[in-house]
Amino acid sequence: MKKTLSHILFLPFLALSSCVSVGVSAQMITGTWKGKINRQKVEVKIIQNGDSLTGTSYYYESAVNYRRYTIKGYFDEENNSAVWWDDQLVEEKSGKFSISTPGKMPMLSRADFNCPGGGTMMLDGKVAKKDNEINPTGDVHLVKSPSAEFEDEWDFVIENYTVGANDPEIIDSINNLSQRPVIALAPVKTKPEEKPVAIISPPITEKPKEAKEIPVVKKELPKEETKPVVAVSEPVKAPTIEEKFITRTKTFVKEIPLTGDSLELRFYDNAEVDGDSISLFLNGKLLFEHIRLTAKAYTIKLPVSEMNETNELIMVAENLGSIPPNTSYMVAILGDKRYDAYLASTEGSSAMIKLVKK
Repeated sequence: MKKTLSHILFLPFLALSSCVSVGVSAQMITGTWKGKINRQKVEVKIIQNGDSLTGTSYYYESAVNYRRYTIKGYFDEENNSAVWWDDQLVEEKSGKFSISTPGKMPMLSRADFNCPGGGTMMLDGKVAKKDNEINPTGDVHLVKSPSAEFEDEWDFVIENYTVGANDPEIIDSINNLSQRPVIALAPVKTKPEEKPVAIISPPITEKPKEAKEIPVVKKELPKEETKPVVAVSEPVKAPTIEEKFITRTKTFVKEIPLTGDSLELRFYDNAEVDGDSISLFLNGKLLFEHIRLTAKAYTIKLPVSEMNETNELIMVAENLGSIPPNTSYMVAILGDKRYDAYLASTEGSSAMIKLVKK
């Protein structure tokens, strides 16, 4: 069914009047958010792309003193909550008289989406360091704003999101553009042009020619070249995924308590989408293979009743992508409980999650 112009214009009005509709809440998470994260002034531009979030965050003291990160995350439509983290530092600017350094540490934020009334939209929650998300360090308090302090490539998507700019191809192309770091190039020093110097040599006076004996040149016959013997070896076979699982060290990451009837696991590419591919082993047996990690979640569900009292879930890297190591962001959902973990796998190690029935 084709959307009419009146239908498109009605969506923003519906979101402003109520946050009850999950679909509308998910859509209206897209926008510019201003406030404070961990007591730092911040402007976050969040764009929903499928069930994932992308965009950028500015930690700032002023227009000439800030740090800018790309962000990644996801929106949970069941409870209207958002999780995002600072992914890559792409821009840094500091004035002559700047005292503090905003955004020095990349953060991970968790916040509930709510509408208290009067057209106001808010994100309130907790924040932790990206590499230690278990221990929150402060609060998240953001309010959706119709304007932005910092102009960038995401403004076009935010302004036209409901009329076509929500196309995943448009978002992905701008996301790739935003991840290019801003580098200040130093001026290239050139050597001064050297002028040619004329060298004047004294005139040559010819001496009378004397008879010289013609030397006899003895020629030696060329020696026969011996060609090196090249040993032909058989190509080395790449190890199977089972061999990689056996030979690599298992690195413990986190323990997750098993409750309820089913376990839902979602896997995302934690860094830039670069072709990472993984396999999953449960209690020593291959569970899934050739899982390609992208910004969109790869989801699997497992019945809790068929699992052991203690289980080991191992993530094995099939490759390292174009940007090693192979990194994955995992979200585990058990009823109304949610757990997440960063998993990294290399050619020498695999990531291990323990699943324990309580």
